[in-house]
Amino acid sequence: MRAMSRITKPGEALPRAHGGPWIRARFRAEPGDFRVDEQLEVPEHPTGAHWWLRIRKTGLNTKDVVRALATLSSARVRQVGYAGLKDRHAITSQWFSLPLEHLDPESIIDRMPDGTELLEWRRARHAVRRGGLKTNRFALRLRDADGDLDGLRAAVDRLAGGVPNFFGEQRFGKRGENLVRARRLFDETLTRVPRFERGLYLSAARSWLFNRVLAERIRQGNWDRLLPGEAVMLHGSRSFFALEEPPEALAERLEDRDIHPSGPLVGMGDSGSHGDCAALEARVLATEPALVAGLEHWRLRAERRALRLVPEDFQLAVEDRDVLLSFALPPGTYATAVLQEIAELDRD
Repeated sequence: MRAMSRITKPGEALPRAHGGPWIRARFRAEPGDFRVDEQLEVPEHPTGAHWWLRIRKTGLNTKDVVRALATLSSARVRQVGYAGLKDRHAITSQWFSLPLEHLDPESIIDRMPDGTELLEWRRARHAVRRGGLKTNRFALRLRDADGDLDGLRAAVDRLAGGVPNFFGEQRFGKRGENLVRARRLFDETLTRVPRFERGLYLSAARSWLFNRVLAERIRQGNWDRLLPGEAVMLHGSRSFFALEEPPEALAERLEDRDIHPSGPLVGMGDSGSHGDCAALEARVLATEPALVAGLEHWRLRAERRALRLVPEDFQLAVEDRDVLLSFALPPGTYATAVLQEIAELDRD
């Protein structure tokens, strides 16, 4: 049996798939170094019952804007809709919604709090729904890059073809505290946990186990290849099917990024894989029996996640000593998965 090198905490270095990092650079020296624009379809209608507001924010997180909108209107916090959470240490734009009767958008243009700007508004049929996000478009600046820029340029096609779909460090909380608390929740030394916080801890545990499986498949060189017994994920979907034929039969679809290998999101029920793939996953998961048992105890449903993340419209440019990156990613994925392949980052 092949020995598995152990990653013991979220901050430790994950394996890379494409030969990087090519550079070392400063990141997030300024909020504008990390820009995110939310892309979703607005169900616009002239008699719709909701206002959709596109707001740009700097130095604030999504919940800060939700509270500000509730203060500026007659709505309650729970009536403010949004598709997903956005980072505080960035310039981001995203859509929010309120019931029509609670707000006149024109009346708040000049009353928006510092760090926010109301860009546009539309009348829509329904509220912004959690999970309704189509993609996030990123524009990133890596400052004072030092290293093999020619090697990085030569790797652009490989990076655009897919990178390991790791969960980012933010999934685990500051200094990995969400994972620490998940372990305490499972050994019952942490009790009386509010539902929202408990969800964060359970997600951290599942994400950690997924990252461990993906890391092992990178080390074995098969993270972007189908194994016998693979649970094959359809691109752009959470749907998967069990591979019953030789992996070579689907080589063309894999090359076209129509399908991807997948890894387990541990929970109750059939994990979806079998054969060689299931055996590899079982070996990795056996190193964390308390996390597996804890997730099953809390009755999370077993799911799958693609091992490969394909950035859309991936572009790279060099401006003096800065590297500029732009790409779009589906919801639930992390720009840091792309950066992980490219650079060692010094964060200001």
